[in-house]
Amino acid sequence: MTTGAQTPIHPARPRRSRLRTYLPLGVAVWLVLEIWLLTVVAGASSGFIVFLLLAAGFVVGSAVIKKAGRRAFQNLNEAVQRGTAPASGGGNGLMMLGGLLLMIPGLISDAVGLLLLIPPVQKALSRLAERTVERKLSAAGAGGLGDAFTQARIHRPDGKVVQGEVIRDEPNDSSSEQGPRRPLTG
Repeated sequence: MTTGAQTPIHPARPRRSRLRTYLPLGVAVWLVLEIWLLTVVAGASSGFIVFLLLAAGFVVGSAVIKKAGRRAFQNLNEAVQRGTAPASGGGNGLMMLGGLLLMIPGLISDAVGLLLLIPPVQKALSRLAERTVERKLSAAGAGGLGDAFTQARIHRPDGKVVQGEVIRDEPNDSSSEQGPRRPLTG
């Protein structure tokens, strides 16, 4: 038996975040711009030059991802041997993202991927991401990342919070401790 507040008959729909609202539109605009830019460059030079640019981006991107993965694995091995936590992998993560953007066909994604390979840009973005996560956690009232995960588990997927306690009815007689009962024969 549980105790707590009753569930409303018509629960309110949870509000969509701005990211979920505008992300599909942003991806569509990005794809249109990529295709438009590829056709402009192909018209100014040739289709073969565009093909070479896309192939070079794929090769360079895969090499960058491979290098960043090796560096991350090496950092993890060193941390395990020392018995400490691994160093922050923000640089490796941004390097892998840059490599992935280089592998995606398109000139805009290649430019952003190349920007992410520049160390000062990586450091600035790492600091920005760290401050953003800390601000969001403190605004949510969570003491740390563990508290945030605990709060996330408390809430059900539909946004409702179930609070209460479970009360078990247990028999008070001691005959259940004596073992199985035998039928009386007479």
